[in-house]
Amino acid sequence: MEEIQRSAPSVEEAVDSALAELGVSEQEVEVSVIQEPRQGLLGIGAQEAVVAVRVRRGESELSDDDLDDQAEAAADFLEGVLERMGVVADVEPTLEDGTMYVDVLGREDDEEDLGLLIGRHGQTLEALQELARVVVVQRTGLRARVVVDVEEYRRRQRSRLAARAREIARRVARSGGEEELEPMNAFDRKVVHDAVADVPGAQSASRGEGADRHVVVQRSR
Repeated sequence: MEEIQRSAPSVEEAVDSALAELGVSEQEVEVSVIQEPRQGLLGIGAQEAVVAVRVRRGESELSDDDLDDQAEAAADFLEGVLERMGVVADVEPTLEDGTMYVDVLGREDDEEDLGLLIGRHGQTLEALQELARVVVVQRTGLRARVVVDVEEYRRRQRSRLAARAREIARRVARSGGEEELEPMNAFDRKVVHDAVADVPGAQSASRGEGADRHVVVQRSR
């Protein structure tokens, strides 16, 4: 089984970081806590949580060739969708920071609005993502690791999510208490954890299971 170790201020953050890097859900892994976090005295002797996250048998690591095959399968599917819809756009696979994006981009000489592919609050894009995932699994027999994006919508959303998380963290650091964010996937939870970690006096943790798993931002103890 594939296994990676990650450390973070809390066990939940370390697990989320590993899930985001592996591109899998909580249901696809086994988690072992190697070291519990400890605050120490006046910052002396503090230690981060360390976890080992193992992908279950049958969910092996993907090679660059595997990612290329998945990107090709997703691109073929999306090009077919665009053709049936009569939408003129380019589909371009892009490997970025270890993530294989399959981008749908409008052409410079065509002002066609691709908002239809994104939908209200990104719901249509999420549906395209799920359909592409099914196609990739059927064609390659491997877990899907590609991310479908339209005009960098997902990237912009994650940038806004990070800004929002920092704003919440600053508010919590001033006032105390805690604030919960809506349920989100491991990739987005990692965005939140990383953003909160940049704010002195705030910390974050994940709660809930499956589709209800979400991030809670708290004042640092």
